[in-house]
Parts: sequence; structure tokens; C-alpha cells
Amino acid sequence: MIFKRKKSEANPVEEPTTVPSSTEPETSSGPFDISDVSDTDSYLDFGSILVKPIPGMKVRMDIEQANQRVVAVSLEIAESRVQLMAFASSKSESLWPGIREKITGDIREQNGEIFSREGEHGEELLAKVPQQLPDGRAGHVALRFVGVDGPRWFLRAVVGGAAIGDETATEVIDDLLRSVVVNRGDKPLPPAELLPLNVPSNANTRVETPSPEITRPERGPEITQIG
Repeated sequence: MIFKRKKSEANPVEEPTTVPSSTEPETSSGPFDISDVSDTDSYLDFGSILVKPIPGMKVRMDIEQANQRVVAVSLEIAESRVQLMAFASSKSESLWPGIREKITGDIREQNGEIFSREGEHGEELLAKVPQQLPDGRAGHVALRFVGVDGPRWFLRAVVGGAAIGDETATEVIDDLLRSVVVNRGDKPLPPAELLPLNVPSNANTRVETPSPEITRPERGPEITQIG
């Protein structure tokens, strides 16, 4: 962070015309591209997605059952959760409009409710998706879909739990999302191709608090197949 030096009344100091170099990202709010972050040692490195750990956070790697591919990183904090997926994209075209359209169509096919609103990162979706409750009764799950376009990558976040309706819980999840780093890599990939994910080498399957608890890859929720 850059602070202005207080001017002395007797000896005024001329403000610098250039901004000093800094190891911090140029903007304080992400998600960031890997090129914007000089030091990622404190992050959990999942390959294409890097996450800043916070006390009490639990992490799960979600897999696509059809081919056993890791497709998402799911984070749980208290009663809130967010699922992150990263995709390759082109320099000139956003993936989010097409993905929004598919999410909307899929949820309506399930007789769910969905509408859009303007959020911090642009247009986002709020949905009520039908779901069977543990006691067998019909219910629903409330979800929030956020899309972020970066340089040749796209990040999709699906938020659920307390962060849907509780303002404090929402801010915790939003702060976490702002700190996410995406590593697109140099490999040529077609737009909408999932970027590769892996279990971090700098974390154990179970580690003590305040470090996050990480569960090895397992089948993710059905919502991973939407969009």
C-alpha cells in the first residue's frame, strides 16, 4: 500500500511523479492473474487455481465421475461454501454470456427458479435448484453463480450456504474470491477447456488448524455439471 508523505509547513516536500515499484498486485481486488502476483508461497497451489488459506477453511477436490478428472476446487468456511472452476478463454471474447445462458436453461429444465443481478464482477445469477432433502421430502438449494473474465482465462464461482443470505458470511466468501489467483499456463487450449487441477504439494490431506483441511479428490456435487 502506498501512503502519501505528510508535508511539513516549513519545508514542503514535492510529491513524487512516479509510483514506486511494489511486490503487491496493481489492484487490491482480484481474482488475479498469476502474472500480477510476485510471491505465491503462502497460497495453496492447485495448478490453475491458487487459494489464500484462512483459518477454519476446508477444501475438497471435485471430480467428474465420467472420466475421473478433477474439475473443481470446493472451499467451505463455517456454513458457507464456494466451488471454483477455471477455463481457458480467448483474448477477445467472454465465455460468461454463453455459460450464463446454459446455466439458466439447465436450472429451468429442473423446474428451478433463476434470475440475474449486477454484482461486483458484472452480471451474476441467483438460483433456487430443486433438491431432495435428507428425509426424502422435496426441497431446494439456493446458489449464486459468479463469472470473472481474466487474460485468456475465465473463473466460475458457485456460492452456497450461509453466504447466500447472511451479509457477514457473504463478505467472507467475497473476500476469499477477491484473493484467488488463476494460472492459465502457456499450453495452447481451445476456449471453454477446463484448466488442469491437482492436489497441492504444499499441503497434507489432513493438517492442523489454522491451516485448511484438505480432502483428496472425490465426486463433486451435481451442480458441477451445470455450465
